[in-house]
Amino acid sequence: MTDLKEKVILVTGAAGAIGSAVVTAVKQAGGRAIATDLAAGAGIDAALDVTAEADWQRLAAELERQHGRLDGLVNAAGIAAVGSIEKTDFASWRRVLSVNLDGTFLGCKHMFALLRKRGGSIVNLSSVLGLVGSANLPAYSASKGGVSLLSKSVALHGARYKPAVRCNAVCPAFVDGPMVDDIAHGTRDAQTVKQKLTFDIPLGRLGQPAEVASLCVYLLSDAASFITGADLPVDGGLTAR
Repeated sequence: MTDLKEKVILVTGAAGAIGSAVVTAVKQAGGRAIATDLAAGAGIDAALDVTAEADWQRLAAELERQHGRLDGLVNAAGIAAVGSIEKTDFASWRRVLSVNLDGTFLGCKHMFALLRKRGGSIVNLSSVLGLVGSANLPAYSASKGGVSLLSKSVALHGARYKPAVRCNAVCPAFVDGPMVDDIAHGTRDAQTVKQKLTFDIPLGRLGQPAEVASLCVYLLSDAASFITGADLPVDGGLTAR
């Protein structure tokens, strides 16, 4: 059902918990994962600053030269900044929006021509906080809400082509990993915050990166050929309340 054999998949933020899990899952499904992050190194195939348009243009040209196409794109690069609307400084706001929203826009824009060649799938990492608000993560929530609506616009554009370029937004709840740790440690009582995050999830635990990656791989595969323009929560029931 989730066979990615012979598919070329680009993954951003591949050094992060979700990004690295996506790379692993793509390979397990038989695909060719091209892992990118700020710096090349162990497990990272190419350096990519998602906020730099020139980096995207360079990478698109390299993919064209090496593969002549792209079958899938997973925009997994993302950051968060903790603080209420009163405490979030403008520089932090702009940095979060730049990485999370501008980076996703640039990826969709500059990889679209390669995806259009044989039809393909874009998976953008949004968040449940793009569907509901958070008092202490206004920049993150705003950026992820933008990612979700950007994904719908890209999906409508991609549906005009035959074969189509599909685009969906995956919306995880709190996933065990460095980002949740950073959010918790940015507060006065990290342990209490992590307990509260877990308590808010009906299934009673944090998500695992591999659980998010599994949905990403499904959306990249031909098994999801009639799914586009959707926000798909992976949230343990959080948004069902």
